[in-house]
Amino acid sequence: MVGLPGSGKTTLSRVLTDRGFLRLCPDEEMFRRHGVYGVDFPRGVFPTLERPVLEDVAVELREHLRVGRDVVVDHGFWTPEERTAWRTIATDAGATLVLVYLAASHDELWSRISKRNEFHANDPNSIYFSESDLQRYRTRFFPPGAEEPHVLYDGDPATVLGALEGLS
Repeated sequence: MVGLPGSGKTTLSRVLTDRGFLRLCPDEEMFRRHGVYGVDFPRGVFPTLERPVLEDVAVELREHLRVGRDVVVDHGFWTPEERTAWRTIATDAGATLVLVYLAASHDELWSRISKRNEFHANDPNSIYFSESDLQRYRTRFFPPGAEEPHVLYDGDPATVLGALEGLS
């Protein structure tokens, strides 16, 4: 998946879980290991704490793909370099990868995030952040281009499910 916070990654990944996919979510693992972002650990250390989590999720992904499991990784994959690294994990494990881009406007993202911010302490997927954080994240986010084959998610899970069925 490719998308900023609030784009619908977790919602879509849960639909895929209902269809038999194993869901791996680095944010939930961060929560299990370290607690609430900005409360149990300072904001500035997130990348340092996240690195070993992502490494462990990559190992888990590789293991599940090698035995033929369908897996969805609920993570934003903001850069082409990050997507290439994870694509390599999938293809080296013998899997067929489907990249799903969840595009959303700033207003749509901020509306969803604002609602999640109200409940962030109780939900590992609801990391509290401000609108200025979202604006800063946008400057570090690179959507997939034509050189990265992907499915554009239109809000209807049938779009993604259809693309996946086309692989069978």
